[in-house]
Amino acid sequence: MRLTVLGCSGSGPGPASPASGYLVEAGAVALVLDLGNGTFGALQRHLDPWRLDAVAFSHLHPDHCADFSALVVHRRYHPFAPAGAGRLAVHAPEQAPDRFAAAYAPDAAERAATDLSDTFAFHPHVPTVAVGDVVLRTAAVDHPCEAYALRVEHGGRSLVYSGDTGPCDGLPRLARGADVLLCEATWPHVTAEWDEPPPGVHLSGRQAGEYAREAGVGRLLLTHVAPWFDGEALRAEAAAVYEGRVEQVVAGGTYEI
Repeated sequence: MRLTVLGCSGSGPGPASPASGYLVEAGAVALVLDLGNGTFGALQRHLDPWRLDAVAFSHLHPDHCADFSALVVHRRYHPFAPAGAGRLAVHAPEQAPDRFAAAYAPDAAERAATDLSDTFAFHPHVPTVAVGDVVLRTAAVDHPCEAYALRVEHGGRSLVYSGDTGPCDGLPRLARGADVLLCEATWPHVTAEWDEPPPGVHLSGRQAGEYAREAGVGRLLLTHVAPWFDGEALRAEAAAVYEGRVEQVVAGGTYEI
């Protein structure tokens, strides 16, 4: 399996990266985990979007899904669409069809009439689903909206993506024994505003490291660092509590799993 980081800036695009989006290629299957602001352009540098087999969304905040509207235009109106191109599978929280239709509708009056099911096959998240010979597993996590961590398995290898979450049981349970944990580390564990991060929103570098240790993962990749925080300091927080390899991902970076 190969992971390509389309964007990794936390909470919105930053000066060096689009927001959250990750291309996973596993055997003959290509899928994207999240499509935040700016990631669809980055995707086209690495893969013809017509080669995608599925898109999976951890949750529906704009920094993780805003570029879905660009994907709609590409698949509906591209003048050289390949013959026989069918609907693209979208695995997402339950409200995705309505939320994406609202984002794409020409105006508020036509919101209810906008239907994207001619172009996409929407599937609400379930615990386990097959995408070709890839297995996609999910676990609910703790964020201000319906949100999931995602686990991709292929050929005996596994990648777990935290999505956005505060401390919860779902993430370390899903990540148990994974080869790689791609985990958000949005902010420092201690700041002038708090001695411990507020619950139910995001993880600190230290908390990401603690979950990597608890789950026994082989490698920790940190992502979703907000552009106003020091990524190296967050990496050091994680490395202080997790003995395995810890890296902060970069936009455009590729990682073998």
